[in-house]
Amino acid sequence: MQKNILTTFAAVAIIATTFVACNSAETKKEETTAPVVTEVPVTPPAAPTDIVDVAIGSPDHTTLVAAVTAAGLVETLKGAGPFTVFAPTNAAFAALPAGTVDGLLKPESKDALTKILTYHVVAGAVKAADLKDGQKVKTLQGEELTVSIKDGKVMINGANVTAADLTGSNGVVHVIDAVLMPKK
Repeated sequence: MQKNILTTFAAVAIIATTFVACNSAETKKEETTAPVVTEVPVTPPAAPTDIVDVAIGSPDHTTLVAAVTAAGLVETLKGAGPFTVFAPTNAAFAALPAGTVDGLLKPESKDALTKILTYHVVAGAVKAADLKDGQKVKTLQGEELTVSIKDGKVMINGANVTAADLTGSNGVVHVIDAVLMPKK
């Protein structure tokens, strides 16, 4: 009988130990899980993307970004606006005569570069749907650009608009396949 009592006592001890150990593991699991959930960092909302950020985010506009930087126009184009930018691609800049881009990026060419770049910018946010065939739009440089629409294709001074209505917080960007050169 004493053997039965010892066996029963041993069984109860093992069960009690197992119960306490399991309960302790669950408690520890809950304790270690709770702080992790409460310590998740809060991500602030993304800052609005302006038209300069739109160009910076495009691998096809690295030359334009370099030119805007060299001309000292970054802060202006990050301003309140609104602006419409007809943004030539890297390929458009590469199509210029050899040495043109390198020459324009030199500090002594800043005025000429600024005139060319501001010839690509119009005051106001002009969406593609707002453009009409034959319309003239005045640039920040002072001259006008001519809009042509044929068979649904939009052109600005003969340059094709290849992507339209890329919207930033301070305006809109239309991608074009040529660099526009002012007359003056």
